[in-house]
This record gives sequence, structure tokens and C-alpha cells, in this order.
Amino acid sequence: MKQRQGLIALAFLAPALVCLAVLRIVPAISAVVESFYTESLLRGGRVFAGLGNYTDLLSNKDFRQSVGVTLLFTVLVNPIQVVVSFLLAVLFTQKAAGSKLWRTLVILPIATPPAVSAVIWSVIYRPDGLANGVLERLGLPAQPFLTSSGQVLPSLILLLSWIGVGYWMLFLIAGIQEVPVEVREAALLDGASAWRRMVSVILPLVRRPLAFVLVADTVSNLLVFAPVQILTKGGPNGNSNLLMYDVYTRAYAIGDIHVAQAEVVILVALTLAIVAGQFRLLRGDE
Repeated sequence: MKQRQGLIALAFLAPALVCLAVLRIVPAISAVVESFYTESLLRGGRVFAGLGNYTDLLSNKDFRQSVGVTLLFTVLVNPIQVVVSFLLAVLFTQKAAGSKLWRTLVILPIATPPAVSAVIWSVIYRPDGLANGVLERLGLPAQPFLTSSGQVLPSLILLLSWIGVGYWMLFLIAGIQEVPVEVREAALLDGASAWRRMVSVILPLVRRPLAFVLVADTVSNLLVFAPVQILTKGGPNGNSNLLMYDVYTRAYAIGDIHVAQAEVVILVALTLAIVAGQFRLLRGDE
């Protein structure tokens, strides 16, 4: 009987497992294997290069800059998105007039594909766009935003936060709603302020969804591509050349697919290392 139930379960899981193997596992293995080869014009095909592609990348100044930019971007954008998502989740779970309307407005950008959002913000960031129009109204000088080496990353962070904050907020709202009402009421009766209730009551009880949001947000931001490709092309001077866009450039602009696959392997390894570190820190706090 148990064997029959297992076969039935396997039959239902088979389509998903096949898709996982074809779309994820096989390409991943192929990328790792191909990263050890290179194309040779003399031999008329690919030849085994060992770690040559990896050493070439690590000695490449542009690649090292891309890694630095990606790490800086991750360090900046993740805390901003997680903290803002948490604060909005706390705010919108309060019984206040208009909270549902505002929550809907924050969630709306989720329905817009990242590429479309990038096009919208390209208009906002134009020299004669909305952002500089607001600054002019405030009596401030116009800003270059996407063409400034110092402003391009903050500009991308603002765009990606506009896209992502509402999405991560939904997970945290679900976590906050699971906090027992009795616990919140007890804190209120004890005279705890709103800040104290948020820090001492809500925050400890939503650590699991908060940990999920932190890890998932980290992975998402390490794989950012469309906004960079549409808005900045990695510029100016490589200051927005995130790793995922650099992979695209090497594979399709330069045409060195093997080096690009080696860079994919490095990107995955970097992502796993960061996520593993986050899990260790989160587990150490428990």
C-alpha cells in the first residue's frame, strides 16, 4: 500500500522533477563543465583550459571592479529594502483609516515587470524628467542621476526598492498577522510604546519570515539584470556593472561564452557564500 502511494506521489511530482532537471540541473552542470574549456582557432574547436578561464577573470581589472560594485550594491540595498519592508508591514497591519488603500498602492509595482519599471524610471531620471522637476520646485539644482559615478548606484537602489519593497512586505505582513493578538494586547496594557512593541514583541516573533525575506532579497539583488541593461549599460565607468550584466556582456557582446560561464559559476559561489553566512548569523542569534 505504501509503495503504491509512493508511486502515485512520484507520478504527480514527475512533471515538476523533469522541469527542474531540464531547466535547472542540466544547465548548471553544463555551465560548470563548459567553464573549463575555451575555443581554439588553431585546433578548430574547444579545448580543455583547466582553471585558465578563472585565472583570466581574477586577473581582469574590469571583473574585479564588477565584483566590488556588486558587493557594495548588495551591502547597501538589502538593509534598506528589508528595513523599509518591515516598517511598512508593521504600519499597514495597524487598524487605521486608509491603511488598506496605502498598502495596495505600495504593492502595485509588483504587477509591473522589472523591464517596464526600468523604462518608467528612465523617464523619471531624464534631465528634464519628474525627479529634476521636483528638485526644481524645491529650489535645488538638477542632478545627473544615471550619468553620475556617485549617483548611479543610489538611483538603481531607489528603483529596485520601489519594485521590491511591496513584494517583501507581503511576507512580513503575513508573519505579523500570525503574532497572537493576546501578546500584542498584553504589551499594550503594560504601557509599552509603539516603538517598544515593535522592537520587543513583533520583531522577535517574526524572525523566521524576516530571515526568509533577507535571504531571498539577497539572492534577488545579486541577480539584477534588466534595470542595468536598460538604464546604464554598466556605466558610467563601470560603476553600475553588476555581475549579472557583466556575464551578459561577456557572453553576447564579447562572445566569450566559456569565460561567461566561469563567471556564472563564480557568481553562484559568491551567492551561496553570502547566503550561508546569513544563515549562520541568523542561527547564531537564536
